[in-house]
Amino acid sequence: MLNFNIRGENIEVTPAIREHVENKIEKIERYFNDDLNANANVNLKVYNDKQTKVEVTIPLKSVTLRAEERHDDMYAAIDLIVDKLERQIRKHKTKVNRKFREREGVGVYFAQEVAATGTIVEEEDFPIVRTKQFDLKPMDQEEAVLQMNLLGHDFYIYTDAESNGTNIVYKRRDGKYGLIETN
Repeated sequence: MLNFNIRGENIEVTPAIREHVENKIEKIERYFNDDLNANANVNLKVYNDKQTKVEVTIPLKSVTLRAEERHDDMYAAIDLIVDKLERQIRKHKTKVNRKFREREGVGVYFAQEVAATGTIVEEEDFPIVRTKQFDLKPMDQEEAVLQMNLLGHDFYIYTDAESNGTNIVYKRRDGKYGLIETN
């Protein structure tokens, strides 16, 4: 069973919106056993240009499902989110099934997925086509952003001069910058 935590920014979460979100996102429960017990965190945002953004995060034991969608119509964005979540679930199940088959042969998990969906999902490989090695130089986050922009990359990995930890700066879709700090 999914428990919902629905928040709105610049929008009131009306009972109609809540019901639509819950009805649509509950559809993904069919991909799991009856003992699914998870929290679905849903953030609804409305921007000044009347565009909406819907973010859904569902942390599970083996994987965290997360999707976001921008659209002029919030209800359409919610529908598109469900499609994205279903693709993520199928992709994860395919990966799990592949590992299971490699160890044990074709097994129960694959049969359950085919029975549930009625289709066989194509396996995706993620071939590594290039490998780079480089030294991480100590610097602060401003210098890392400058280095990233000089290289024309969307992200840059560096060693933080103060904490000596490995950090990542990245360029966000909105043109601003983000920072990922490792422990």
